[in-house]
Amino acid sequence: MERQKILFESGNELAAYAAKQINYHVMGYYPITPSTQIAEFLDLMKAEGEHDISLIAAEGEHSAAGICYGASAAGARVFNATSANGLLYALEQLPVQSGTRFPMVLNVACRTVSGPLSIKGDHSDIMYTLNTGWIILFADTPQAVYDMNLCALKIAESVRLPVIVAFDGFFTSHQKKKCYVFEDDKTVGDFIGAYDAEYSVLDLEHPVSIGSYMNEPDTLNNKYQLHLAMEQARRVIPQVLEDYEALSGRKYPLAEGYRNEDAEVILFLLGSSYHTAKTAADRMREEGIRAGVVTLHALRPFPAKELYELCRSAVTVLAADRQDSYGAGGGNMTLELKAALKDHNSKARVLSRVYGLGGRDFYVQDALELFRQCLDGQAAAFDYLGVYPGEEDLQVQQYFAPISKEDASPGYISSRMEENGTIKVTGGRVNESTAMPKRLAPGHGACPGCGIPVNVNLLLKGIEGNVVLLFQTGCGMVVTTSYPKTAFRVPYIHNLFQNGAATLAGVVEAFRQRRKRGELPDEEITFVMVSGDGGMDIGMGSALGTALRNDHLIIFEYDNGGYMNTGYQLSYSTPKGAKSSTSHIGKEQYGKTFFHKDMPMIMAAANLPYAATAAESNPADFIKKAAKAREYASRFGTAYIKTLSACPLNWGDKPNTERRVIEAAVNCCYFPLYEIENGITTLNYDPEKRKKKIPVTDWLQLMGRTRHLAEESYSRVAEEIQTEVDRRWERLKARAEHPLL
Repeated sequence: MERQKILFESGNELAAYAAKQINYHVMGYYPITPSTQIAEFLDLMKAEGEHDISLIAAEGEHSAAGICYGASAAGARVFNATSANGLLYALEQLPVQSGTRFPMVLNVACRTVSGPLSIKGDHSDIMYTLNTGWIILFADTPQAVYDMNLCALKIAESVRLPVIVAFDGFFTSHQKKKCYVFEDDKTVGDFIGAYDAEYSVLDLEHPVSIGSYMNEPDTLNNKYQLHLAMEQARRVIPQVLEDYEALSGRKYPLAEGYRNEDAEVILFLLGSSYHTAKTAADRMREEGIRAGVVTLHALRPFPAKELYELCRSAVTVLAADRQDSYGAGGGNMTLELKAALKDHNSKARVLSRVYGLGGRDFYVQDALELFRQCLDGQAAAFDYLGVYPGEEDLQVQQYFAPISKEDASPGYISSRMEENGTIKVTGGRVNESTAMPKRLAPGHGACPGCGIPVNVNLLLKGIEGNVVLLFQTGCGMVVTTSYPKTAFRVPYIHNLFQNGAATLAGVVEAFRQRRKRGELPDEEITFVMVSGDGGMDIGMGSALGTALRNDHLIIFEYDNGGYMNTGYQLSYSTPKGAKSSTSHIGKEQYGKTFFHKDMPMIMAAANLPYAATAAESNPADFIKKAAKAREYASRFGTAYIKTLSACPLNWGDKPNTERRVIEAAVNCCYFPLYEIENGITTLNYDPEKRKKKIPVTDWLQLMGRTRHLAEESYSRVAEEIQTEVDRRWERLKARAEHPLL
């Protein structure tokens, strides 16, 4: 065996450590809990110069998968990590990767697939990948995550197929254990070997066409080749695992059993639950019951023969699935088990139980209950474990009284159409705005100093009448709708992270059609989508589509400069130079390496009727812009407002200073206040004319995330930021002075 050292690390940390030792060429990624830490750890190591992997932050999982595919087609070694809905968003790309036979490794920290939204661990995501043509390995411990990541790449390159390394989200991904890793990265490199891609889009001497269009006979043959490659993997994987055992001393059979040799009752389950069930089997043995447990380390290719051999003695086998294949009478592993036993003429009774959905803990007592159900000759063939059926007669009481149109129309603000086609707003004084009832009620779970509820309520103060809200996934959504409670006193809807604008457009059109047909009262409703800057990264396509169609709704973006809901990873709106969990500061890195996204100008380029910026430091301006947005959305189409939203937790400042921090961002022109009405730009606040303009560094040093940029060692970066802010400011002034710009 080669020399190894002990680390006390989690599954995510060890996946990152394995990637670092391999030193992949490229990782395209997008943050999603509970896999995000893998990219974070890799970025931290890169900041210290420990590897040379190019870490590319995509604007969504679909693009991250595209980055990986492109890099692998160019002959690079490629790595990625994701979970749950992120995996499903990228799912379209997975058969392309396997169908064109480019190897890579994808780590999946398994998690519940929404909706409703849950971030806890189960296996409902990984089962969607069974038919994608990817090899799927399953790690049941943090140690196995490390080991299988090393084996995965060798397997992938041996058979020219991509490989998934799956493990339990939060259980295995976050659980820290004493594990062994190779001391020398060279040991890893020697085990995996050099990679010489058989085909590469960069091979100019032998140009190839990758991803060609195929007609029927060729497509059939292509899929047959994929089948043959998977059958080859069935032979290669055991050999690679055997070689790895000789190197490390750790053995991973395709299927593994515990006390199964003479077992009459066997539990079959995946992942970390295997170890819980082993303890239960020992207890059943103490009671004289011959109990055993089996698990798999490979889902694809499926080790049917090996699984049968482990269950040969069983009278009853209970397959416990951490997901359900709804309507099939069991989860996917149940169905695979039944087929494996039937193919080998087993007489064992097979029971199916769904357990642990949404991350529900699986205790020894639960495993004991499953064993006892195996002993019950009358036990149902299929059931859920630990379900509370509810009470049919229970009537849920409405907590908040609904807000009527009259309640939400205090009349302190009004608007009218001007001859030039713009909207003129009068009123809207801040002291009068208290007359507007709060649609977002107190009692939410936001952090102290969080700007989201402040900004949402400021927006809604300017919108009189009926309101329907849609929130994209993010802090604003999570802290206001923790089931069964809600902080909203008006109708609210949530959809996937990237698809809020399209969803709300559907609501709008349904409203217009139903009102037209007399199915709804002839009343106006203002429809508002609320999104963080993360949602406007991954959801930019949906938002632009809505703007281009000119759907009658408001898009409101609160920009806190990062993916705060998942622990502050960089977004495209994070300031250049800012430190985050995916833009660390170290010997080789100074924080985020590229400039912040100018989303208002991007939206304005779609020729929507109204686009504006607003800030809580200028509340009267904020309220008036909200009123304008309402009128534009009602009369003409899509309106867009962006606000800079404070996040003390991740900005690294104090909750009671946030108004001052926002004001400084406005005064340094990083976040200028302006509006664009039908293509005409107006500056609403000019710090130069008010003699309040300050250097960008005066704002940056107010926050812990950017305070380092005021130091002499980072002066070059600070100068670059100042130059870019000045350029955008001068361009904005030019647009305001020249209507044609």
